[in-house]
Amino acid sequence: MQTTEDGTVEIGVGLISVGWMGQLHSRAYANLRYAYPDLRVRPRLVHAADPAQARAEEAVSVLGYERASADYQAVLDDPEVDVVSICAPNFLHAEIGIAAAKAGKHFWIEKPVGRGEAETRAVAEAAAEAGVVSSIGFNYRHAPAIEYLRELVADGKLGRITNVRGQMFADYSADPRGALSWRFVRGLAGSGVLGDLMGHLVDLVQYTLGPIAEVNAVTSTVYTERPELPMGTGTHFAVIEDGEMKPVENEDYAGMLVRLADGAAAAGAVGTLEASRVAVGPRASYGIEVYGTAGSARWDFERLNELHVAGGLDTEYPGYTRVMAHPGMGDFGRFQPGAGTSMGYDDLKVIEAKKFVQAVLGRELRNSNIQDALSAAQVISAAERSAAGRGWEPSAPLPGTTAATRN
Repeated sequence: MQTTEDGTVEIGVGLISVGWMGQLHSRAYANLRYAYPDLRVRPRLVHAADPAQARAEEAVSVLGYERASADYQAVLDDPEVDVVSICAPNFLHAEIGIAAAKAGKHFWIEKPVGRGEAETRAVAEAAAEAGVVSSIGFNYRHAPAIEYLRELVADGKLGRITNVRGQMFADYSADPRGALSWRFVRGLAGSGVLGDLMGHLVDLVQYTLGPIAEVNAVTSTVYTERPELPMGTGTHFAVIEDGEMKPVENEDYAGMLVRLADGAAAAGAVGTLEASRVAVGPRASYGIEVYGTAGSARWDFERLNELHVAGGLDTEYPGYTRVMAHPGMGDFGRFQPGAGTSMGYDDLKVIEAKKFVQAVLGRELRNSNIQDALSAAQVISAAERSAAGRGWEPSAPLPGTTAATRN
């Protein structure tokens, strides 16, 4: 990193894997100068890596990276790279995260960080030993409506929180002809919808309400076989007619009962969390409902820019009021001038990039970090044990997270 004469910090960016998410990270870095000019940061897209030659070439010709390689180690060895975005398939996350830490590179990594708690812990230990900053791709916590919900809980506007209900329902695997990609193979993905979608929901609950201390879970595999998709071809959205059927090795659906920790902002609250990748109807219905003694609030990603809030029974018109996201909520004002003009998913990644860069520069520490990822992985691991043993399993709160706690 170097500082120019006008005080702008230039940060060298490396990218590992130039797929859809890698492209999104690249755009997020590029858009920092427009959304956050006062940040006085100029990301410089230095080096990208992807084993697919076409994607590596695209990183230079389309995204604007100065150079590209087939091997991710070349990015980590590049002295002009200060921060690295890790957007490779899930089964490579831990390997690359550990390598990035050992190379002394601050890293922004997509979730899940590892195929379970053990791999995630190994990355966390490597990052701590190296003293590098980490940031995790927990997208949904950055929605302005979610930031506002967190404030409502912290300020006691909803009263004592009694219970929470959350769901992460998607239809990307609802078609039984959907390809058996790496996501359905335990050796490559680890768990199924638990690690993929439930991990996001666990983070959303912990960020807004506080650490989950105990879980009781059930899982099911709706389609036990799928047509095989050769590695490196297509996506997990692909549909294959008359393909060779191979077994699905992890779960399509997961449900959990949860109890929040004593020190949580919503201490004593209980709830139900569900996730499915085979739901018919919901496209990306990722939501949370929070109920308290003085009110409640609910949010759904499919209506990203809305929060529905209800006051107490003594109000003249009990029931929900639709509150549109506006410049007073989170970072909304960085993207749109007023309520009713909507933010989108890509904007959440720009916010995520901003929080990562701020942490790297030693300014605000508002980014999701590797301890948040480990905490979510720990809850998911407890859920897997619970589903197998059919009982309650503990998940001790971890230090160093950004979970909502009592002041």
